[in-house]
Amino acid sequence: MWAFDESGPAEWTLDSLAAAARAERIEVGRLQVRRILFRRGRALAPHPVLDAVEGPGLRPKRTRIIGLYTHPPDDATVICADELGPVIPRTFPPAPAWSPDGRRIKAELDYSRGPEKTWVYGALRVRDGQQITMTASSRNSVFYQRFLQQVEDANPTGEIWIVTDNLSSHNSLSTRTWLEEHPRIHHSFIPVGACWLNLQEGWWRIFRKAALAGRSFANPDDIAQATTLATDQLNSRARPWVWGRAAPPTRSLRRRYVYLL
Repeated sequence: MWAFDESGPAEWTLDSLAAAARAERIEVGRLQVRRILFRRGRALAPHPVLDAVEGPGLRPKRTRIIGLYTHPPDDATVICADELGPVIPRTFPPAPAWSPDGRRIKAELDYSRGPEKTWVYGALRVRDGQQITMTASSRNSVFYQRFLQQVEDANPTGEIWIVTDNLSSHNSLSTRTWLEEHPRIHHSFIPVGACWLNLQEGWWRIFRKAALAGRSFANPDDIAQATTLATDQLNSRARPWVWGRAAPPTRSLRRRYVYLL
């Protein structure tokens, strides 16, 4: 398929190929284009949208973030930040007893959504594994700026690089205005669909087991108390977070098999 001018897309995608075919009066859909390319031994990138999000693509952003983990700037602190939630208070009243026909009466579930839901903000310092957490009733720019202030107070010297996702509150106008007054803080946003680049996601897995698993909370204060206790316990045995998998140990002795015929 030929491009008659330079106003079209720089790279062909399934949608652009289907649109160009319809312009030539060839009725073909997106899935049909994929099948035709597959039969001819050609294929496009599985996620072409990642290369068009906020810059050159996924690979340069991934390289930059991994570089912050493996070779951080001099006198700089690398922080991985994220939000967990919402954590909703639930109460489980005890079952009255047994029914007259000998069956167990199920406990009623008092479930509510609305102003009582709680979000947990978390910031992992990569070099020593120390964590900063804060609970909030919403996930907006006001609470995010308040959380950034706690991160800045906990790291009084040097620049602070924060690796986080591109949530609207992270890059809103009020947040950018606030960052102008705090030049030590810099953001490095991860690409869409690449949450595995954020080490905070791994810490959340440990936090859920320590603070939330198998527990019920009556109000946001109970959630805040459980968050504080779990954070203190995990910080007491924190270790540096290292990017990548450790090399397997070399085997000095290998098993020797003797086959007898």
